[in-house]
Amino acid sequence: MVLIIIVVVLLTIRFFFFRVPQYSPPMSLPASVNYRTQLGQNIEPLVVNNLGRTGVLPLVKGQEAFLARLALVEAAESTIDVQYYIWHQDITGTLLFQRLLAAAERGVKVRLLLDDNNTTGKDAVLSALDAHPNIDVRLFNPFMQRQWRALGFLTDFFRVNRRMHNKSLTVDGVISVVGGRNIGDEYFDAATGVVFADLDVVAVGAVVPAISAEFNRYWRSRSSYPLALIVPPQAANTELSLSETTAATAYMESLAASPFAELLVKGSVDWHWVEAQLLSDDPSKGLGRAPAENSVMATLAPMMQNAEEQLTIISPYFVPTAQGKRLLQGVAAQGAKVAVLTNSLMATDVAPVHAGYIKYRKPLLQHGIQLFELKPSATVHEKRESVLKSSGASLHAKTFTIDNQWMFVGSFNMDPRSARLNTEMGLLFKSPALAQTLNQNLANIEQHAYVLSLENKQLRWCTMEEEKRECFDDEPGSHWIKNSVIRVLAWLPIEWLL
Repeated sequence: MVLIIIVVVLLTIRFFFFRVPQYSPPMSLPASVNYRTQLGQNIEPLVVNNLGRTGVLPLVKGQEAFLARLALVEAAESTIDVQYYIWHQDITGTLLFQRLLAAAERGVKVRLLLDDNNTTGKDAVLSALDAHPNIDVRLFNPFMQRQWRALGFLTDFFRVNRRMHNKSLTVDGVISVVGGRNIGDEYFDAATGVVFADLDVVAVGAVVPAISAEFNRYWRSRSSYPLALIVPPQAANTELSLSETTAATAYMESLAASPFAELLVKGSVDWHWVEAQLLSDDPSKGLGRAPAENSVMATLAPMMQNAEEQLTIISPYFVPTAQGKRLLQGVAAQGAKVAVLTNSLMATDVAPVHAGYIKYRKPLLQHGIQLFELKPSATVHEKRESVLKSSGASLHAKTFTIDNQWMFVGSFNMDPRSARLNTEMGLLFKSPALAQTLNQNLANIEQHAYVLSLENKQLRWCTMEEEKRECFDDEPGSHWIKNSVIRVLAWLPIEWLL
């Protein structure tokens, strides 16, 4: 009886107080390719000389990844389309907010689409941006209760549990940044705490119109709501100010010292001209209505399954599920070399996902699949030359290579949440040079990661520490209490949420 009363109360709250408004998105068009801007004029000759192909530039270093976004926003003359899962109001997040507002002041039309799961405390700032006549802000799968968001999971769980994990920025319809990074100091080497090793690509050429069209599809989806329909009116004097801290000053000075931004805007960087396509989930996945065949996984899975020589997966959150386990075992049985790099328990920022991963380690190792777990200390180096050696304490890059030919860079993790719940996107392109470089780095990973093996049916972790090989019989660096908690979580029926 008590349970029935609770259900009735929650449903009443859901339908009478926290129900999303009825809203029919007006017609909108993708940002048109504009080669009349200075940025467009710099890029057009490159595109003309490589018709039908896409120029990609990997962004491995955190500061260069931020500089790319900052420089492109500052160079914009006509349009900026921005789509992110997380946007922190820290050094990098505030700087980009400021530059978007400055672009709008110049007459640039700015569309900002944010997943609402991570906008807590930002309603005033977003309202200040949205108040500008040249800026439109929309929220994906919004929480109607702004102060007590947890109520959303009680009253509308099956909607708000689905999130928009996509990450893209497109300027003047001619250049885009796509990849794994959200907007926040930990993604751009500006943080003093946890920093993520991540990967993006800048893209010009054939694939950019597809990225613009996909942004527009999300912008017009039934899960995207104008901010004004969700957030009550805010004070008009909200300022987008950056605290003048020592860290902020030092970071901005280091950005100013780099020539990368100027080279990128001029197009004078080492582009890899490739065959590329955009993979993106149907935005109706945010409502649980997307056909399975219209998904990132629907394209990636057959390609992985048909790997003949090599399959490398780099995924910070790796929960293959029984189906994924069979797929990887089948690829290995065909004679292909299969390797997976993910976070170790002490490096991950989402421990429950590690609990979903641990039960697959032995079956995968038994079928010859190589497993590597990044060390929390592995990513601190003077030189940051690859995604496997970037500054930080936790892996966040999501990339796959197949047969040393094909490479995927995007937001997709190898876990049930990416496959079934969240919307994802990324670029799939053919580049033997980039694929082989990544795999060569992985071949020398023992200094930066634990190499897993089975000895007498027991797991063993080995790594190089100060030119000496060390091995462990338990999760390295973890206390027995944390190990026990992880094992308990592994027993719970929560895999579908991970």
